[in-house]
Amino acid sequence: MKRKEVKILGLSYSQSQTGSYILVLAEKKGKAKLPIIIKPFEAQRIALEIEGIKAPRPLTHDLFRLMSDSFGIDVQEVYIYSLAEGVFYCRITTSNGIEDVEIDCSVGDGVILASIYKCPIFVSTSVMNAAGVYINDDGTPLDDIEEEVVEEKKTTVSVENLEKLMIEAVNSDEFEIAAQIRDKISEIKKRDTIQ
Repeated sequence: MKRKEVKILGLSYSQSQTGSYILVLAEKKGKAKLPIIIKPFEAQRIALEIEGIKAPRPLTHDLFRLMSDSFGIDVQEVYIYSLAEGVFYCRITTSNGIEDVEIDCSVGDGVILASIYKCPIFVSTSVMNAAGVYINDDGTPLDDIEEEVVEEKKTTVSVENLEKLMIEAVNSDEFEIAAQIRDKISEIKKRDTIQ
């Protein structure tokens, strides 16, 4: 099955589904973007990875990493392989050096693990054709959708979306994470003021 490698382009608060976020994956060699609605806690964890914020204590996915490292298991890749009735299907491929095992998971969990393990994320061509959109990074339509290498761009999460994630962290009694996000917001605002 043909597939394309993607990267995390960004996160945005969903205007259409209250309380949800949109994860945008972009082709590494191409112009297609794949918007996927994910849960707030998944968005929060992805935002922490994107912004380089370390939680003061291990979160669930960190615990998964600690356990898998203890048993010599590594996540090799994340693959979004199907789309049916609006639901994306994803699996991770793990290896202990002898045997590879595929495990189904949510797209949010898969992307979180890909960012923790620094492994590639792939999307099947059929999924990209069915749900991908061809837009510029600023949201404007593309004039030309020919395949070309897109200049590497830093993944971002807007201050507005970080503020929403911070509020959700406070509402979930995740005060340490909220404080980390607050500090990141202050750092970004300070950096933007200097520029």
